[in-house]
Amino acid sequence: MNRGVTLPELVATVGIVALVLAIAAPRLSEPLDVLAVEHAAGEIAGAHARARVAAVVESRITRLTVGLDSLTMDVVGPDGPARRWASAGPGRFAVVMTGGQRTLTFAPTGISMGFSNASWTLTKGSAKRRVVISRLGRVRIER
Repeated sequence: MNRGVTLPELVATVGIVALVLAIAAPRLSEPLDVLAVEHAAGEIAGAHARARVAAVVESRITRLTVGLDSLTMDVVGPDGPARRWASAGPGRFAVVMTGGQRTLTFAPTGISMGFSNASWTLTKGSAKRRVVISRLGRVRIER
């Protein structure tokens, strides 16, 4: 007795698997988009908290630059700014960010200086979040 599958059985199986994937793939993309946007918003909020703490701990002016491609934190010392931390921005998750690149400056007390109100809208597919930062340092992630 021969064991194995015939070519028509194999073609039918591959066809059924392809059909199931074609139906399921669009439904899987929406939760993945939501996760990507949530993660990008959380990273911006986390970078903001990190910069505030660094300003207080080091008792120096700290600058956080939020852009599509990068999040960077620089501490201003007597010799000029020194990079303390950098990370890829929301763009690495294929998330679109409106609001442009902004630099937030923190005093050694941890309070924002200058025009530090900022908001960014992060979108991917149908998923959308808005990150709003007030001058006093309150961060809100809106749906």
